[in-house]
Amino acid sequence: MEEVTEYQKNILGLHLPTDPRWADLANISLEEILTDHAYCEQKAATSCISLIQRYSEKEKLVTELAPIVTEEWGHFRLVLAELKKRNLTLGKQRKDDYVNKLMPFQKKDGSDDERFLDKLLIFALIEARSCERFKRLSEGLNDAYLSNFYRRFMESEAGHYTLFIELAETYINKERVRTRWQQWLAYEAGIMKELETRGDRIH
Repeated sequence: MEEVTEYQKNILGLHLPTDPRWADLANISLEEILTDHAYCEQKAATSCISLIQRYSEKEKLVTELAPIVTEEWGHFRLVLAELKKRNLTLGKQRKDDYVNKLMPFQKKDGSDDERFLDKLLIFALIEARSCERFKRLSEGLNDAYLSNFYRRFMESEAGHYTLFIELAETYINKERVRTRWQQWLAYEAGIMKELETRGDRIH
């Protein structure tokens, strides 16, 4: 995009912030947090690969997402190294209730453009929420090193969020993108309310 708009600067536009007490829970189960984080980075890398494979004719998408694959896999390795350094182990991958609850809102019919838009926006939303969660961790963990560790991840995820929005607006009318994005944000807020009422974590 030609310039960073106020629309983009709004860190994410998420309608329901994460409860700050979530970081306290993270302090209790650091091994589980790092394990979930590792799998999230792994899934981010493979998801970008899938987009490249599915939309290989879209040159800008391929060019922009190729380095993200490398970056996300690098993040996966960083988290693995952090687990090893702390004598923790990579546990089994948990069922991701957050992502599973997002999926039904994706358009399964309609035009190719509508399905393509939803694929990009769901990735933008996951990156946005990850960014917000990393911010909570950077501010709430009782470990100065890990606080800085997660601040770096926060900054990276913010860039990824805006990239997916930018890619959507490259191929699809901006007003359509923004209208659908608001619908996604409203839907996601309902999911967050439900999960936090149950005491679940999204990652």
